[in-house]
Amino acid sequence: MTEFVRKIMPNAKDDVLAGITTSLAMIPEVVAFAFVAQIDPLVALSGAFIIGLITAIFGGRPGLISGAAGAVAVIFVHLISEGHAKGLLFDTPVENMGYFYLLAAVVLMGVFQIGAGLFKLGKFVRLIPHSVMMGFVNGLAIVIFLAQVRMFSHKELEISTEGVKSYNSIPMHGTELYVMLGLVLLTMGVIWLLPKITTKIPAALTAILVTTAIVVFGGVEVSTVGSYIIEGGGSGLKGEFPTPNLQLWEYLPFNMDTLTFILPYAFLAASVGLIESLMTMNLVDELTETRGNGNRECLAQGAGNIVSGLFGGTGGCGMIGQTVININAGGRGRLSGIMMAVTLLTFILFADKYIEQVPIAALVGVMFMMVIETFAWSSFRIIRKIPKSDAFVLVIVSTVTVIYDLAIAVFVGVIISALAFAWENAKKIRARKRFSEDGKTKTYEIWGPLFFGSIQAFNEKFDVKNDPENVEIDFVESRVSDHSALEAIFNLVNKYEVEGKTIKLKHLSEDCKVLLYKASPKFREVIVEAIDDPRYYLAENPEKFPKSLSEYKF
Repeated sequence: MTEFVRKIMPNAKDDVLAGITTSLAMIPEVVAFAFVAQIDPLVALSGAFIIGLITAIFGGRPGLISGAAGAVAVIFVHLISEGHAKGLLFDTPVENMGYFYLLAAVVLMGVFQIGAGLFKLGKFVRLIPHSVMMGFVNGLAIVIFLAQVRMFSHKELEISTEGVKSYNSIPMHGTELYVMLGLVLLTMGVIWLLPKITTKIPAALTAILVTTAIVVFGGVEVSTVGSYIIEGGGSGLKGEFPTPNLQLWEYLPFNMDTLTFILPYAFLAASVGLIESLMTMNLVDELTETRGNGNRECLAQGAGNIVSGLFGGTGGCGMIGQTVININAGGRGRLSGIMMAVTLLTFILFADKYIEQVPIAALVGVMFMMVIETFAWSSFRIIRKIPKSDAFVLVIVSTVTVIYDLAIAVFVGVIISALAFAWENAKKIRARKRFSEDGKTKTYEIWGPLFFGSIQAFNEKFDVKNDPENVEIDFVESRVSDHSALEAIFNLVNKYEVEGKTIKLKHLSEDCKVLLYKASPKFREVIVEAIDDPRYYLAENPEKFPKSLSEYKF
């Protein structure tokens, strides 16, 4: 991340202005995702308002912006098309049935997310390695950049004979392209230059207002928010206050067939939504030098999606692009997210004609600057200095995020990191061997973690056939970590007993002892309970403690 990273305390003025700026940047993103999912843009905007408001008030991370995100919208594309087809097969055919299946899936998605919060699964985001985090940020920055590049084209709506909608993109060219590029560069220039002059007003909001004023008062013919919505098949930005969608209860059949149909989509959307939200929360933690509450964020995301589905809105999650814009604009408190949601609703209810005049170029310029500031440019500098496994994970997560999906990318990154960690620790198992003075007892002092990855190396340390009659295995410098390790100890003891030799286990942890006792009663004879290591004499002989710290020899 860039030098904008610094700790700023929440400020009401900054939060209000940051919320307004973020709401403007939210509109084209949400509308674009609505077109991807083939739903009415107002449905997505309503969902963005509801989810954004609830998570801002109750979420675990002030400053985090949530809305109808593309990562979730993509998951529901197939559900909607299949739902339309199922609706036409009903005894009384229902058109647009996919929309009602969508709402039910969004509600179930919220239930899954609340369950994750109640079971405190949010804490597992701490297990995500930094290399995965950097790959996540870089991958999403590239995805957002490519989404903005697609704005340099016009959408042409086609309807097949079966009534299926599809869109063709016609790239801009000639004067229109040059004007679009000029306005984008102007917006980026204002955002870059203004903070060098003053930081009292948000640069992104000022840039949007300046570019919009030039277009409106200069009579410049460019693509605007209004024209973009109409090109995609929408009727405009004008909408109504969200109310409970009673048609959901009227048309949707509440049976096992519906549950089995929406369940996979709801679970995948819940997983993707939580991963993106919690990863974005981690990013905000780094940017603001504070710490959010992952479990609380899970609960808030779930509540937001449930209410959104019941009120006719689509699903959503934390949005890294809008969150970074909010943080850059000075938004630190909950008021920034609340203001974003309220402003978005105000645009829909009262200011649609004004917002529809905002040029797409201004919003693209804001998003381009956000991409530049979000991308971890330091990854190019450190990629040759960090372990090869971390560098590989960073590149893989970035690539998979762009090509496939965020959730898949994070899972792949965590799995590769875990395997690399297991492989490195598997090589750290050591055994120091020594004989007693009479040569009748051989002691193995084990060093390093004993777990599934190091079992093979552990077994190779022992010479069962050639060892003397008495063998001791000392685990004072080792840690038995899992069931595979217990099984390895169990099998080793059996091998020595088959050879008719006596084996003793020393300095096992208490939990390991309990598990071995449960596995077989004979371990009560094998495990040495007394602490006879000289390193423990202080605990056994309190009188040997020095009278004061001055008696220690450093």
